[in-house]
Amino acid sequence: MNPDAPLPPAPAPSPADAPLDVPGEHQSVLSSAQLREHGVAGARLAARCRPGGPWQSLLPGVYLLRRGVPTGEERLRGALLYAGRPVAPRHPAPEPRGRAAAVLTGLAALALHGFATAPPLRELDRIDVLVPRIRRLRSTGFARIVRAAAVPDPEYVTGLPVAPVARAVADAVAATADPGAVRLLVTEAVGGGHCEPAALVAELDRARLLRCPPVARAVDELLAEGRSRAEERLYSLVYAYALPDPLWNVDLKLPGGTPLGRVDAYWTEQCTAVLLEVPADGGPGNEAPACAARRDHLERLGITVIPMTPRELRDDPDRQATVIRTALLAALDRDPPAYVVVLPH
Repeated sequence: MNPDAPLPPAPAPSPADAPLDVPGEHQSVLSSAQLREHGVAGARLAARCRPGGPWQSLLPGVYLLRRGVPTGEERLRGALLYAGRPVAPRHPAPEPRGRAAAVLTGLAALALHGFATAPPLRELDRIDVLVPRIRRLRSTGFARIVRAAAVPDPEYVTGLPVAPVARAVADAVAATADPGAVRLLVTEAVGGGHCEPAALVAELDRARLLRCPPVARAVDELLAEGRSRAEERLYSLVYAYALPDPLWNVDLKLPGGTPLGRVDAYWTEQCTAVLLEVPADGGPGNEAPACAARRDHLERLGITVIPMTPRELRDDPDRQATVIRTALLAALDRDPPAYVVVLPH
């Protein structure tokens, strides 16, 4: 062999081994449609996904452009692509309201929302994706399809469309038979400040989960604890801001005996009441109209009603104290309201 002879040219890479130039971030997971746009289809795609090849199939029509165990985020993006939704950039533009879409829900969504009681993404056996009911799609692999008459407008976490907390909790609760897990999810949703009690109860009621004894017990405990915390914050607010002392937790009625309902605080001289908007045992279907009707009735009688939510008391006590003080001062300039009887609750 002549050492001075030129070396033969290296063999040209086959189309299957040619590098794929995919611009943008988070492109380790692509659908077959996206790969076709980059000229990868048919034999080339099959060659790349064969044993020992550089790629692997995650779900039908969805591919991971590397070997090894997929990360939690790659599995999330794969589930969304399987549901037919292109993966958005990290800062997506707002979607048109009411547009049919697929969004992450259940434990996967709660993990993205920061729930301590949700398993880490890498430990989830199943990723729930919420899609419109009309979609013809089946659960497969780690992607579980959850159908809905209407998909809620998503929130975005790291560029991924995620169902609002109340809806994600309802879908997670519907998929678990563990009463302890149900109680932890429901408690963290409200106690952790992720959503309002009324929103959560409404979603559980919509899904008909309040008929399930473990869910009903968890909600009863939640509402009792939530009202107790809100009342304590209202007490603290009145005394911390040196507001006049009200009567606490009293029932109002007309002199003829017609009941007007309970209020959480009542200033008799100013005829001003605070009404905490916390769901009651009757459920959202009864509580919301009942609260509104009670408020309207009292205001028609000339009583000033200040509605407050637990979140407003927790997050902005300065503003709530100002609202109460302003209402008490304004009451001095109003016409005298109807006479009402005040009874201890």
